Amino acid sequence: MKYSGRNLGRRLLLLGNRLSRMKHHKGHGVHSPFVYSLVRKVFMPKNLIENSGTSLYDRLVGEGLKEKRARQLHNLLVHIEGHNYSINEVGGDLSILLEVYPTEQLCAAYNEAKAKGVTLAICQPYLTRERQNCVKELIAMHQCTTVDNRGYILFFNNRLPKQHYRL
Repeated sequence: MKYSGRNLGRRLLLLGNRLSRMKHHKGHGVHSPFVYSLVRKVFMPKNLIENSGTSLYDRLVGEGLKEKRARQLHNLLVHIEGHNYSINEVGGDLSILLEVYPTEQLCAAYNEAKAKGVTLAICQPYLTRERQNCVKELIAMHQCTTVDNRGYILFFNNRLPKQHYRL
């Protein structure tokens, strides 16, 4: 099969992205105990954490999020011992901004989450070039741990050191 220069370049870029993320596959190469437990207890399980209810999961699936991502975000809320959440607004212990959330308002939402100490999840960070650039700027100025899980990026606003993981 013959590839044009543009197509080949895109395929190589995607391959490089996958390879750079492979080093953290299933938690291998993650030197943070917090992020390692996040990978093992939140991202890898195929089921919801037992006895945790399903309200966040049901709401996210109802909003159109894929079941896998909804399950991971639900498990994240349980893992960080959060009791309440918000969708497309900042509040609670976990704030989730879905892909319909306006890109031009991401910075304001990030600043509000940082001020309140809320864990922030931005869904579909690579949806558009503008959104991707905005999220890159947020990652660069964030003073705590961030985790990029392809479908969403997590900004933790706690006492964790400045680290960025691409899973």
